[in-house]
Amino acid sequence: MPARLSSKAGRYLRCLRPRAPSRSAWRVCKKRPKHSTGACGGDTTRESIKCQVDPRQRRGAKRSGGTPVAATLTLNERAMRLADYIASNAATLRIEAHTTAGGARILDCGIKTPGGLQAGLALARVCLAGQAEVTLVPGDVAGFGCPSVVVNTDHPVLACMASQYAGWEIKAGKFFAMGSGPMRAAYGKEELFDQIPGREQAPVAVGTLETRKLPDDAVVAQISQALNLPANKITLLAAPAASQAGNLQVVARSLETALHKLHELKFDLNQVITGFGSAPLPPVAKDELSAIGRTNDAILYGGRVTIWVQAEDDQLAEVGPKVPACASPDYGAPFASIFERCNMDFYKIDPMLFSPAEIVLCNLRTGRSFAFGRVNTDVLHQSFFG
Repeated sequence: MPARLSSKAGRYLRCLRPRAPSRSAWRVCKKRPKHSTGACGGDTTRESIKCQVDPRQRRGAKRSGGTPVAATLTLNERAMRLADYIASNAATLRIEAHTTAGGARILDCGIKTPGGLQAGLALARVCLAGQAEVTLVPGDVAGFGCPSVVVNTDHPVLACMASQYAGWEIKAGKFFAMGSGPMRAAYGKEELFDQIPGREQAPVAVGTLETRKLPDDAVVAQISQALNLPANKITLLAAPAASQAGNLQVVARSLETALHKLHELKFDLNQVITGFGSAPLPPVAKDELSAIGRTNDAILYGGRVTIWVQAEDDQLAEVGPKVPACASPDYGAPFASIFERCNMDFYKIDPMLFSPAEIVLCNLRTGRSFAFGRVNTDVLHQSFFG
């Protein structure tokens, strides 16, 4: 994306948020572009775009006494609002909505549909349960124009670890996919939820699946049983990594990988206040194996993360050098080469490799910042354009 987004297209991206009942105290943003061009030339014409933001749900909103107000919606309810929006704009987003025999809603974002960048942004936002902003900005890799996927959130642990992290293995017959999204918080049986907030009882469930096969009734039945919810309360979004939407949603995990690495290093995630991450968006690969390689390279060698924390400086100075991907002995080659060297077995790869290229830790307690790691444009160029 060598050109900057048009102002109209930018407004469209910012307003792709879940709708909520109107209140007199809310800000209502109404735009009526006659015709505008999306981030990659797509038509984003709309008769009316409304963006309603409840100030009580923003970080920092307080009661008169000064205590932060708790969120009034579960993660899954927030994601369901986004999913409803996506389904109602399926044609514009170049996706398709299906209903299984049991009543579950399946949103095909790139398996039998073309999808696109807008679908990818929407998919990533659902994966983050609407608790983070996801945008595309201009960037470059070794002098070549290449858009970057940017994520920022004031609720990093809920958005990334309780929702976005791919921690639920979905198996049914020959079907396999890693489950992401807030349905994990409703499931809540991962050990991770013993150490972070996020478990919830929600009236609905929304999940994302990285897969080349649409989930069938057997898959839905398994998820329904695990969540103790009827199928008609479940929405699943699916896309392969080798698609425009799937490619983007994987690269939107730069911040998540940093938080997961910190967690693995025994850093208390309750000290994390705000997070920002970016990574270059690679060309869409022809097959899943190549897509896995490129999307991992985007983060391992091009991911840049800034995290604001409330911690001791000594903690940050000690943990910081261990966070970037370059701290792993497997670092230095395109991920596809590393994967091949390990006989296509993920478990033989050093788990400490899965990290962003750079991390900056900003201590809100002391005002000091600590920077570690580096971007490796040589490997990025080899992976993306080699």
